[in-house]
Order: sequence, then C-alpha cells, then structure tokens
Amino acid sequence: MSSEANPNPPIPPREALSDVRVRAPTRGNRRLELLLAAVNASDHVKALWHVSAVNATRRLGMSDHSWVHVQIVLNIGLRLARILFRRGVLPSVRVDYGMSDHDAEVVVAAGCLLHCVGMSIHRNDHERYSLFLTADTIDGLLAQVYEEPERTIIASEVLHAIIGHRRDGRPLTVEAGIVRVADALDMARGRSRVEFEAGRYNIHSLSAYAIDDVKIATGEERAVRVEIAMSNSAGIYQVDELLAEKLRGSGLEEHFEVVARIEAEQEERLIEVFRI
Repeated sequence: MSSEANPNPPIPPREALSDVRVRAPTRGNRRLELLLAAVNASDHVKALWHVSAVNATRRLGMSDHSWVHVQIVLNIGLRLARILFRRGVLPSVRVDYGMSDHDAEVVVAAGCLLHCVGMSIHRNDHERYSLFLTADTIDGLLAQVYEEPERTIIASEVLHAIIGHRRDGRPLTVEAGIVRVADALDMARGRSRVEFEAGRYNIHSLSAYAIDDVKIATGEERAVRVEIAMSNSAGIYQVDELLAEKLRGSGLEEHFEVVARIEAEQEERLIEVFRI
C-alpha cells in the first residue's frame, strides 16, 4: 500500500523519534547497560527503526516492525536467555570463547535490537539487509562496551544471530537461536491492531489479532514453557506456521514446551465477511 493511501498523517522524523527509548532489565550487567545507552543515544539506529516501521505498516500493511516490536523482542530474548542459562543451557560465547553469561546477554540484546533494521530497505531479503546495515553500525555501539579482540568476537556473534533469524536460517549458537525464537514470540494482537482496525484483513493480521496473550515461564519438564491464549482458532497460524517453524530451526527445540488454547466457551468472531 502506498503512503498516499494511508489515512494517518505522516509524522516528521525528529518528532517521530523524540520519545523513542528502549528499556529492559539489565540486572547488574554493566556491559548490557552500556549497550542500551549507546543504542538510545543513536539517532541513526532509531531512524532505521522508523523507516522499517513506515515500510512495514504504512506501505505494506504488515504487522508492526517499529521500535515497539524491537523492544518487545529485546525483553523476550533476555527473558528466554535468563531462563535457559539458569536451567543449565550454556551460551555459546561461554562454551567457545570462555566468556560469560553477561556477554551472551549482550549478543542476544544486540541481535534483538538490530534483527529487522533491513526492513528500512525492503521486506524481501530484509535479514541480509539487516546484516550489512548492522555491520556498519555495531562497532560504534560496542565501542564503550568492549575492547579488541572481544569487540570483534561479540560483533560477529551478533551478525550471526541476525542472519540466523531468517526463515531458512541455521543458527549455530544458543544466542542466535534465542533471537530467532524471541522474534517469533512477538505475536499478540497489539502487533496487528493498526492493520486489523483499518480493515486490512489477511492471514497475518487476522491470526495475530486472534492471539490475546503470550506468557513465558520456567517449565517443569523443559526449561521454558510458553502459554498462548487465543480468542479464535485463526491464531493457530501464528503458532504452527510462524512460531513452530522458527522454533524447529533454532537448535533449542528440546528446551521448549508450547501450549495454545482458546479459553472462552465460544470463539470471538473477528470479521463478518471476507471478500477478494
């Protein structure tokens, strides 16, 4: 959809970015604090998020890819990482480089923050575009966080996490697998509210609007339990086609249990008529 057809007036860039600030619990991880401070100080990164949002929502009528999506994925990623690490899953930077869980959190956070900046160029192949945009940006964001050679190690792991979140990605690290699953878990109806309420109905907006809530908790038999509450069975598309596909390719399958259910006695009717 062209921007001219969008009923919402455009917002000038400086105004659109004025209140943008990502937040996440750092839990004493000083390196993570420094990364978030660098990102929040970067108008360049914020502008990439903004253009990604314009392309996704205003021009393509897709679900949200703004900084709001990025912040949600960031918090999901850190939550997954902390549960997994607490349950004995060793992060790859620890296994392969002798670094720490805190360093792994930096990889996960940066991967989540930058995974979809390529949407600023195009939806098609956006993971690859995210890769080279991040390659030009990541050293500056990590300048106050790491010295060499650790900075290059972390930057390389972040780039791997970004390319690993694509549909046919093959994450080779725990951190990349976490970013992949975290992105898929931002599926609740708020992500498609604008498109749905504007009458832009497709399987993506309908299925996302059918997801009421997503809860992530420590599991009993497996490390992570994901509970998905749906108002309509259309939400199964989000669970089976999107989440399941990302989970199956993450390398973390054995650590997750996913339960989706409709708790109401009757399904919510999302639309009355669908026309082509």
